[in-house]
Amino acid sequence: MFKRSFQAKERPSKVVRQSAKRSYREHTKLKSQLKHGGPPTDGGSNLVSPIITVVVGHDARLFACHEDIICLSPFFAAALKDQFYQGVSKRIELPEQEAEVFSSILEYLYKGDYYPRLLQDKKRNTWALEGPEHTEGHGYVESQTVYHHNTFGGNGGLILKDTAVYCAAEKFGLEELKRLALRKQGLQTGIQVDVILRSARFAYENTPDQDAKLRAHYLALIIRSRKTFKRSGTMQMEMEIGGSKLFFDLFVAMCNHIDDIVDATNSKSPKVF
Repeated sequence: MFKRSFQAKERPSKVVRQSAKRSYREHTKLKSQLKHGGPPTDGGSNLVSPIITVVVGHDARLFACHEDIICLSPFFAAALKDQFYQGVSKRIELPEQEAEVFSSILEYLYKGDYYPRLLQDKKRNTWALEGPEHTEGHGYVESQTVYHHNTFGGNGGLILKDTAVYCAAEKFGLEELKRLALRKQGLQTGIQVDVILRSARFAYENTPDQDAKLRAHYLALIIRSRKTFKRSGTMQMEMEIGGSKLFFDLFVAMCNHIDDIVDATNSKSPKVF
């Protein structure tokens, strides 16, 4: 599921200058407009399609969207295929979905990205999340990258929003959105240990076992930051609680990482005959 070794890649800069910015939507416009699961690049013809009502979460938040837009997702296309009109519009209920995450899904389907947007520095060929200088009235705050995940047992807590978006994209069949959410997660810095571990557990609970992207991202992150996690009481508590495949995968990944170091060391040592 994951690669043998986890080496830190060149980290992209966190801030992009205004003069060099280019949005992720512009970057993927040509390659994604015909790709399955990609967002629309010209929504003019889509905005005359019927309106769909989506009821989200336990508090039944209502969202309205165009049928041609939401049917870019195979999940919603299948849900609406044989549905008759109920009153003035078709209706989909998503009681287990979080309203904040679904709002990001709709924003992506309409605009090709979700807030905070991903920007590219074309001169340096690096990517970054938009900062206060790029918000254009959004009122950017750092907390936009995390949100409070609610559970039935009331044991929720802060997790990375990009992780939740990735898992929702997995459910709704939006492969391009999964790639976007994963890229955004790689730009996160300064995240607390408890948020990382809670997000990793969430990822394992909401992705299939064959997922080789998001799960491997968290394994690599923990290994690269092992000094921090080794000193963390939160990490110790989470491991003692167990109940997740995360920690066995982490053990295997650490063993592979050590084997790679040993192999590299042995290859440099002079052979004795």
